[in-house]
Amino acid sequence: MGTAAERRKELGDFLRARRARLNPPDVGLPPAGPRRRGGLRREEVATLSQVSVTWYTWLEQGRDIQPSRHVLDALARTLRLTPAEHVYVLTLAGYVPLTESAAPAGHTAPAHVQRLLDALVGFPAYAIAPDWTVTGWNAAYLDLYPNVATAAPTERNLLWMVFTDPYVRDLLPDWEVTSRRFLAEFRAEAGPRLGDLAGSPAIQRLLGTNEDFRAAWQDHHIEGFTSRMRVFDHPVAGVQHFEHHRLAPADHPDVHVIVYTPVPANDHVNDNANDSVNGNGALAAR
Repeated sequence: MGTAAERRKELGDFLRARRARLNPPDVGLPPAGPRRRGGLRREEVATLSQVSVTWYTWLEQGRDIQPSRHVLDALARTLRLTPAEHVYVLTLAGYVPLTESAAPAGHTAPAHVQRLLDALVGFPAYAIAPDWTVTGWNAAYLDLYPNVATAAPTERNLLWMVFTDPYVRDLLPDWEVTSRRFLAEFRAEAGPRLGDLAGSPAIQRLLGTNEDFRAAWQDHHIEGFTSRMRVFDHPVAGVQHFEHHRLAPADHPDVHVIVYTPVPANDHVNDNANDSVNGNGALAAR
């Protein structure tokens, strides 16, 4: 995104442009008299954001200063920035953006995400929120893991189900490796949000009641997601092989859609052989 000086200039230009598109009534101020230019004054933005006029002026001028995240969040509220604009401002200032959807979502996937899941006929697929609550699934995933439909919404957390549901232990041939890989991916994805997500009820209950989870948590292992082979030992269908993929909708980047695509028998034999050569033979994924 260019040099630090270029980012500061862009941040200043952006704030100035957004200030110019607002008028006092838009932000709860009484109508002002005739102005040489439309928009809010710097003094008004600074007052509403509880920062000094000098500091805000320096921001618009692209001075070499480092605004705090708190200040940028306040400016975003004052200037009525959209979530995308808020993320843009944070990125220009060098912060990892935490979008509105970064907070743990509700118990239901967005409607258009659920329609996508349902359209994947024959491909087990589900959606998870940032705290790994399973928020939606399709019929094929229900066939693979029926308990997802009967779990209470507060216990429909992927980590909770992996570490506490005996059905999952039987379904995953290499449960010990797989469960730890889940947690390593969770940590990697949480990044700067880990402190908040670790306070979720599911994580706290696991830390307090599950020795396997507590031991894995204390390892502090980090591993990024990769598409890979999955093997399930289904109690009715028997051993099944899938390739595991993960997608993120552009309009909900913190909602992850997990899709399992069936793999022909001869293909998974070759892929498993390659994984062994590369040292990636462990059965891991979400």
